[in-house]
Amino acid sequence: MPLVAPSLLASNFLELEKECKMINESEADWFHLDVMDGHFVPNISFGIPVIEHIRKVATKTCDVHLMIEEPGRYAEAFRKAGADQLIVHYEACPNLHSNIQQIKSLGMKAGVAINPHTPVNFLTEILDDIHHVCVMSVNPGFGGQEFIPQTLHKIRELRHMIQERGTHVLIEVDGGVTLENSSMIIRSGADVLVAGSTVFKSPDPVATIHRLKFSD
Repeated sequence: MPLVAPSLLASNFLELEKECKMINESEADWFHLDVMDGHFVPNISFGIPVIEHIRKVATKTCDVHLMIEEPGRYAEAFRKAGADQLIVHYEACPNLHSNIQQIKSLGMKAGVAINPHTPVNFLTEILDDIHHVCVMSVNPGFGGQEFIPQTLHKIRELRHMIQERGTHVLIEVDGGVTLENSSMIIRSGADVLVAGSTVFKSPDPVATIHRLKFSD
């Protein structure tokens, strides 16, 4: 059974408290919070003050995805804002191992995201040090994009790497996750489904989360 992490980027910001309470009361497992800086990705989302307010309401794990340059400068601030897990991008971290150590030293679980063009074998040297890999199945920066089919091969390859190493790293898939492709994604080896538009644009978000949770 997969973990489900609704992405608040697709929520109604005018009713953010209501949206958070809906996630609390649903079968979702994590809050997925996308932070964009307009440099690493061509968009700006929200930052520390918004996460602080979400944390006041959220009763579940806050999975904060930093799509920003120099994430190490802000790791402690995001921990103070309420992040339980902090994802940094492979492509934004010239000293990735140092970033991972920093995140863990602050008491958070460390995740590493890879863009669609980044091979999974680039993660070989850090698999033993992280909690989860966030496989981007769209180009980061905007919600509502279509799932890139090649991602399924990357998930299978990553699952094989994890099994060979005997680690317990989770595979999170972020981008274009729908009720139609969620089963394929899970069968390919994913553990966590990040879903934004699929959840928040649906007539019944709680029912949609339930259907994602029981993808087979």
